[in-house]
Amino acid sequence: MAEAPHLMIVEARFHEDIGEELVRGAAAEIAKAGATYEHFQVPGAFELPAAIQYSVKSMDFYSGRRRFDGYVALGCLIRGETTHYDTVAAECARGLNDLVLRHTLALGYGVLTVENREQAWARASMAQKNKGAEAARACLEMIELKRQFRLNTR
Repeated sequence: MAEAPHLMIVEARFHEDIGEELVRGAAAEIAKAGATYEHFQVPGAFELPAAIQYSVKSMDFYSGRRRFDGYVALGCLIRGETTHYDTVAAECARGLNDLVLRHTLALGYGVLTVENREQAWARASMAQKNKGAEAARACLEMIELKRQFRLNTR
């Protein structure tokens, strides 16, 4: 029987209250699955890919930490008055997808891209859609898929 998955939750803190709610949902979903996690924070969504890259590359040099089986990227981008939103949203998604494909990672994408705080809360709230839980579920499903292909999840 395979060891329970161990995940990295990386949370963009730019909208702290929304990020915390996404993490609550992800953590509950991971616990429900009998898995474990470690939680890390970065300033904003643009930094999410770098944090995961740091983790992946650190395993090349340091084996004192348990390797992550999967990654859950959480955060929130709310459109403002400039095109900054579009740039950060696109680069965050591109950076995460590049990591998934380059390193064969199981990743759950829980970065909200919304027009306002009301839309963000509708997607983050534990009482509503909680995209953090959905991202954790997606990550766990991808870990299982990797195991079916006998790909190294560590």
